Amino acid sequence: MPYRIAGIDVHKKMLAVAVADVEVEAEWRFERRQFGTSPSQLRALAEWLAEWEVEEVVMESTAQYWRPVWETLERQWQPTRRTRTQAGPTAGALHLAQAQSNHGPRGRKKDFPDAERLVKRLVAQELTLSFVPDVTQRLWRTVTRRKYQLTCNRVQLRNRLECLLEEAHIKVSSLVSDLLGLSGRRMLRAVASGETDPATVAALGSPRLHATPDQLRDALGACIDLDPVYRRLLAMTLDELEVIDAHSRQLDEELARLLRIHQDAVERLAAMPGLGVDSAQQIIAEVGPTARTFATGKRLASWVGACPGHDESAGVNHSHRSPNGNRQMRRLLNQAANAAVKTKGSIFELMYRRLVVRLGHAQAIGAVAHRLCRLVWKILHDGVAYEERGPAVTKQRAHRRAAKMIRELRNLGYRVEPVCEGARFLLAPEPGPTRVPAESLALPAAEWLAALFAVACHCRRFGFCCAIASVPWHHYPCGL
Repeated sequence: MPYRIAGIDVHKKMLAVAVADVEVEAEWRFERRQFGTSPSQLRALAEWLAEWEVEEVVMESTAQYWRPVWETLERQWQPTRRTRTQAGPTAGALHLAQAQSNHGPRGRKKDFPDAERLVKRLVAQELTLSFVPDVTQRLWRTVTRRKYQLTCNRVQLRNRLECLLEEAHIKVSSLVSDLLGLSGRRMLRAVASGETDPATVAALGSPRLHATPDQLRDALGACIDLDPVYRRLLAMTLDELEVIDAHSRQLDEELARLLRIHQDAVERLAAMPGLGVDSAQQIIAEVGPTARTFATGKRLASWVGACPGHDESAGVNHSHRSPNGNRQMRRLLNQAANAAVKTKGSIFELMYRRLVVRLGHAQAIGAVAHRLCRLVWKILHDGVAYEERGPAVTKQRAHRRAAKMIRELRNLGYRVEPVCEGARFLLAPEPGPTRVPAESLALPAAEWLAALFAVACHCRRFGFCCAIASVPWHHYPCGL
């Protein structure tokens, strides 16, 4: 029974399609056909593939030109192959190959040979295939990536605004912490509208500003004889800023509406240190609400690129540089890692402090990002909530640690009795006549039990089992 695979070399205005039966033992014979990229031509492509009974289609990820081809085949060709009575597990499969993995010999690049090479390398498993989510998730990605682009545009606009003010000799950015805050906008809007009195403009600032009115008047002194061109440019920049802010609010509302049914997953992700609602929405848009595409957390970390790489030759790994992965997820995880290590009492702060001495800041942040990535998979895939296990859980952790050290001290021959419930202990050596005053030993267990345990282990190691008992307790530092 023939099993046909089609390779499509994608361009902006044309498609080079090659179909071959890969089950034949002889040399493959390709059927070639060229199509346009208009909607009618894409429908004709889907009909032609169905007529030839093509089971799988592989195409090159050329810029954004592959998207209309993919969506047309996904909507019109794929269902006809999967609903057949004898459809196999790979029937109607669509593959998106990275263009770098389909490079041909230099100087011999042609459209139809490229399409044929796609088929040959797909069968030989030599192509690097990309993960393409379903239609709904692709829509989420479009919204979140557009929102991120607006954020970048806002930062660029702020930098251009500051350059414009410096050129106009208006030094308000040196005195106002947020140039685009309420006070900054009011003063800049007054300057753009033609106000020439520095005192009037300075009075529009908030009384909570650290700068004094005299400092503000001095910084705004150039608006007395400011060129009208600068005023018009300033007004245009402020208007553009208002448009960006309005579009950002609309995208926030749109994204909240799209992810309303997955609100629980958003809340569980937002509870992680370093993440918030915005970051959680972007992560769900990239990997899905359940991350079901990835069987394990390690595979998700490998797809993201948040793991060590391999560059092995002759048995020697010359580089551990992280591989290329999903750029959006890597950006999110690196930002979340830098924020998580600053969260007091979190496990990520403890992990960062342990690794930064040996690895340095960059690699320590990479390790934290890897841990965050695997936690994201665990939370989404298993539907669990984040539970902090770091030093922030002080009370229960201290009780468990104190109980463990008390058991070890008793095994070394000491008697430990509670003086008051839960917090203080009275310790005395089991053998020997020395009695210890309760007021000299009634100390919080978390402060001295660890040190006492270390001293007892050290003495026992060198054969001095009664060294602590033979010396008065007040001779030891911290009441020991």
